[in-house]
Amino acid sequence: MTDTPAYIPPKVWTWNKENGGRFANINRPIAGPTHDKELPVGKHPIQLHSTGTPNGVKVTVMLEELLALGHAGAEYDAWLININKGDQFSSGYVAINPNSKIPVMLDRGEPKPVRVFESGSILLYLAEKFDAFLPKDRAARTETLNWLFWQMGAAPFLGGGFGHFYAYAPEKWEYPIDRYAMEVKRQLDVLDRRLAETEYLAGDDYTIADMSVWPWYGAMVKGVLYEAGEFLAVHEYKNVLRWTDTIAKRPAVKRGRMVNRTWGDLASQLHERHDASDFELMNQDKVKPAT
Repeated sequence: MTDTPAYIPPKVWTWNKENGGRFANINRPIAGPTHDKELPVGKHPIQLHSTGTPNGVKVTVMLEELLALGHAGAEYDAWLININKGDQFSSGYVAINPNSKIPVMLDRGEPKPVRVFESGSILLYLAEKFDAFLPKDRAARTETLNWLFWQMGAAPFLGGGFGHFYAYAPEKWEYPIDRYAMEVKRQLDVLDRRLAETEYLAGDDYTIADMSVWPWYGAMVKGVLYEAGEFLAVHEYKNVLRWTDTIAKRPAVKRGRMVNRTWGDLASQLHERHDASDFELMNQDKVKPAT
C-alpha cells in the first residue's frame, strides 16, 4: 500500500475548497444558484439543456431515435451547458433542476410546462409521451425498467467512484482505485451474462434500457471512458462488445453522440442543435459548431 499516515476524520467535517481535484472549482457542499441568468428558449416545445457526457448522450440519442421513427413532436433545441464553468448553477437552470446536474429538459408543449430532471426520468417521460422504446406488456416493461434503474444505481460507482479516483483525483491511491475497479468489473460481468442470453438488455427489442446503459458501459469497453479499457481488461466481455457495436451503428445514435459534444474530433461535435439540418450543415463544413 503506502507509508503515508492513515487519514483520521475530524470530529466535524469542514469544506476544503482546494481539495476537489479537477472539478474543485465547481464542487461545493451546498445547493442553489451562484448567479442570475435566464435560460435561452428555442423554437421547439422540447428544450434540452445538457452537455455530451454519458448522461447527456442518453437523452439526445432518445430524441434522435424518436425523430427517426417519425415523431415530429420530438423536435428539440439542445442548449450547451458548460459544466466546467458552472452554467448549471445559474438561477434559470436551478429553477428547473434544483440538483444542478445535467441533463434537464423542459417540455413547453404541455398546457403547463413540465420540467424533467435526472436522465432516467427523462427517458421514461419521453417513452411514455411518444409511446416508444418501452414495451406495453407488463413483464417486458418491468424488465426494461429493471435495467434502466440498474444503470441509475450502478453508474455512480463507475463515474464518481472508479472514474474519479482513476482519472481525476489529485493523487492516485491504491485502495479506492482497486475497490471501484472490482465493482466496475462485477457490473460488466452482470451485463455480459445478461447479453449472452438476449440481444438487448430487456430482451429482443432495443429500448430505453439500452439507451441508458450504452453511453456509460459501451464507452467503457471501447476504451473511450477514462481510457481505462486495458486496465479493466474489457476484451473479456465479448457479449458487451457485441451489443456495443450493434448500437453504435444506429444512425440516430451516431447523431445523438454529436449533440452538445465539445471535445474530440471536430467532425464529431455539434455544440448546440436546433434543427435536423444542423447535422448536414456541420458535415458539409458550411457552419461551425455553436459556441
